[in-house]
Amino acid sequence: MLRIHFSDGDLERTQVAEGVDPLWEMVFSRLRLTEPDSGLLLQPWLRDVRRNGDRQVITSGVRMLSVLAPKGPYFPDFLTPPEGANGLGSALAAIRSTPRQRLRREFGRLAEVRPTPSWTRPLAAGDGESLLGLTEALARYHRAVVEPYADVIDEAVETDRVHRNGTASTAEDLLKGMWPLMNWRPPVLEVQYAHDRDLHLNGRGLRLVPSYFCRRTPVAFADPGLPPTIVYPLHHDWTWQRQLSSGRRDEQALSALLGSTRSAVLAAVGTGATTTELAERLGASPSAVSRHTSVLREAGLLTTERQGLSVLHQRTPLGSALLGQS
Repeated sequence: MLRIHFSDGDLERTQVAEGVDPLWEMVFSRLRLTEPDSGLLLQPWLRDVRRNGDRQVITSGVRMLSVLAPKGPYFPDFLTPPEGANGLGSALAAIRSTPRQRLRREFGRLAEVRPTPSWTRPLAAGDGESLLGLTEALARYHRAVVEPYADVIDEAVETDRVHRNGTASTAEDLLKGMWPLMNWRPPVLEVQYAHDRDLHLNGRGLRLVPSYFCRRTPVAFADPGLPPTIVYPLHHDWTWQRQLSSGRRDEQALSALLGSTRSAVLAAVGTGATTTELAERLGASPSAVSRHTSVLREAGLLTTERQGLSVLHQRTPLGSALLGQS
């Protein structure tokens, strides 16, 4: 659990970021590319990257980020500078100008978590050519993995920001609306987190950054001296709801998103069905149906409620809307 302690002036200085932070998206995209299940809503991106992306650039970038930004419990903060709020160019310039003392400190901490290969030593020493090579490699990875999907990512981040700001008249309302990722217990914001720590804002406020590729739990800077920031997984459902309400439903995009089998499962649910009933309707095994309903439930398209020895699946309003049903 991460406990963020608010004091005088912190609520007034708390806000949702206005746009995408490219370095955080690169770090999280690497995780999505290498995990067994990247989630239903990221499948179209994942398939397209694997089919059409520059394999050499992607493979090289994934290997590099796997070393510099491993999946917990720590990766160096210099890799995701606050200047990312001003775009990729500003972020890469900030990386190149990272003070040597800070690089030594952060790479030293990284080495305590897991062994670092020899090629990281010039970076840890602040070698200018190595830092330039790093930022050039990051730029190539961004062009291959993030930039081609900028329109989709930008719209999703903007939708999340507009929704949260539009439903909150005060900063406290904004923090309350972050449930279940975060729990506002004035004057402390409790955040689902991998390990136990406290962060005191001390009048600096809090910047909330929605991320397209972040999943499950938010992430904060490891260094409490940096501008207080929480990067959190945006609510993908709101993007679909916005498209549906504006009449922008795309049958091909929906088919690519769900796949024919999961589309059939979602349609077969009807007004409600148990796993056994779905298996009979689709001519599939109950175990196969369970795998698909689990994915659809995680995506917010189904709800599941246990009734005795059976479980009842029902479509959510979003699931029905995606099928063109009211």
